[in-house]
Amino acid sequence: MSSLKKIAAPSWLRALGSEELPALISANGRSYRHLRTFKHDFFAATGLYEGPAGRVVLKMSRGAPASGLPLGLVGGFLARHEADMLRLAGSVGGVPRLVGRWGVTGIVREYIEGRSLARTDVPNEEFFPNLERILRGLHALGAAVVDLEKPENVLLGEDGRPYLIDFQIAWHLPVNRGGATWAARWFLRVLQESDRYHLLKLWRRLRPDQLSAEEYARSARAPFWIRWHRAVFGPLTRLRREILVRLGARPTAHGRSPG
Repeated sequence: MSSLKKIAAPSWLRALGSEELPALISANGRSYRHLRTFKHDFFAATGLYEGPAGRVVLKMSRGAPASGLPLGLVGGFLARHEADMLRLAGSVGGVPRLVGRWGVTGIVREYIEGRSLARTDVPNEEFFPNLERILRGLHALGAAVVDLEKPENVLLGEDGRPYLIDFQIAWHLPVNRGGATWAARWFLRVLQESDRYHLLKLWRRLRPDQLSAEEYARSARAPFWIRWHRAVFGPLTRLRREILVRLGARPTAHGRSPG
């Protein structure tokens, strides 16, 4: 595990404010006790729990107010959305099983032993083909991962297989909510194409020997909307990260990722 250089973050920069993750939780009629906290930032707090039924992960979206704004409603929406995404993806291998809900802003899901994919990793021969199959399965369900750009958003399981575990900003719009409209179908295609580009980019960085010349070229050619997003929001993102590091709300190095 990487050592983290980090000071205590102010309570307003923590998803639960001055509170910590609960010592005990229950989901699906079973109890679990807190073992350790993986991460507690502005948007969510995530921790490892254990009980007679095994280990699970509790993720609590933002519940504390910020600058007087009651963000608990947003946290509740994000938790419901992520729970729905995990239910939708239940038929796709490489995605943790939803165990249940905890309170208004919490979800409890299966724990998968592993760590975040690192930029120095050389995954086995089947890793990226398996990751591609997971992505195709999610796309076939009318979903997009959206947050596949960084290696640390992919879990490298102890079994050597890939897993996708974070669906907080994933996209899926059911037909009965407008998902069949032209605009929704166009937006989904854009997001799914972005997923495929980011997959190829990760593939090129870590296992370029597996790509054909055409795939390698595609992996280095970002769609225009991604180039536009980088140009407009890239400097703001870097500034935000620097501010959060200085405030102690973000570590200067990445450690073990919650499975």
